[in-house]
Amino acid sequence: MNELRLGSEKRLRLFTGRGFPELAEEVANELGVPITPTSAYDFANGEIFIRFEESVRGCDAFVVQSHTAPVNKQIMEQLIMVDALKRASAKRITVVAPFYGYARQDKKHRGREPISARLMADLFKTAGADRLMTVDLHSSQIQGFFDGPVDHLFALPLLADHVGKRVDRKKLTIVSPDSGRVRVAERWSDLLGGTSVAFIHKTRDPRVPNEATTGKVVGDVKGQTCVVIDDMIDTAGTITKAVDALIDEGAEEVIIAATHAVFSGPAADRLRNSKVSEVVVTNTLPVAEANKFDKLTTLSIAPLLARAIREVFEDGSVTSLFDGHS
Repeated sequence: MNELRLGSEKRLRLFTGRGFPELAEEVANELGVPITPTSAYDFANGEIFIRFEESVRGCDAFVVQSHTAPVNKQIMEQLIMVDALKRASAKRITVVAPFYGYARQDKKHRGREPISARLMADLFKTAGADRLMTVDLHSSQIQGFFDGPVDHLFALPLLADHVGKRVDRKKLTIVSPDSGRVRVAERWSDLLGGTSVAFIHKTRDPRVPNEATTGKVVGDVKGQTCVVIDDMIDTAGTITKAVDALIDEGAEEVIIAATHAVFSGPAADRLRNSKVSEVVVTNTLPVAEANKFDKLTTLSIAPLLARAIREVFEDGSVTSLFDGHS
């Protein structure tokens, strides 16, 4: 494979950290470019060393790293890669973080708390990043934390297309797991031809992470195929409770569709043993073999990332990838 060039000056270079190199390889194959050879290893005390094996001077650099567990290590490695590129005179550096770490810490719930999502943006800017690219942020306001362009991509068309082909749309209800994501559920409905929408009222104690109390279902779901949509599945406690609530209300079938398969702790077992008929996710994060189960469907986000990278490189329109959603 050859470098992607514009004229005799512009060169696209793709780099990957060790968080999820398989996704970067998929993106590279979609673009038809190689991944730039990189030496990366850890010192005995856990410090990370990075060195690029080829010249990067004047290139348009795209650094792909999934912020998978251990999250702090993957973020630090990506920061070090950005710093190395800046010091090696890369012309423009785009951080490609399909899953943006610390996105849930986007505001203060109580006093003396950090806004870690903002700190993340500041760190990448300080390291030398010119641009950020990510998929389905937990909160859209995070785009404003970075002092530069942010390409916020959406997996909704990919997930909705899969669901639309699988079920009878006349019996389909899109379910938001809480009132805060009703607008996203309405976008799903629009994309699938005007299906009905419901949501689940829930409460959460900000002092207790990964735990929410599932309340009543708002909307008629009896006899319906319900699709519970969310940006991520972490421990799967809340979303499996939502499945139970929908079944109790008479739903005929429940599907879960989420972008990021975080799958911490008991998540896979909870999903495997739940009454859900299918769990649809994308590969913004790797899923360990132990966390895979028969009802899990993983869709590749690589074509979307590759298209966005090409548009940025060729100074095109990334907005054209949003299918009318911004």
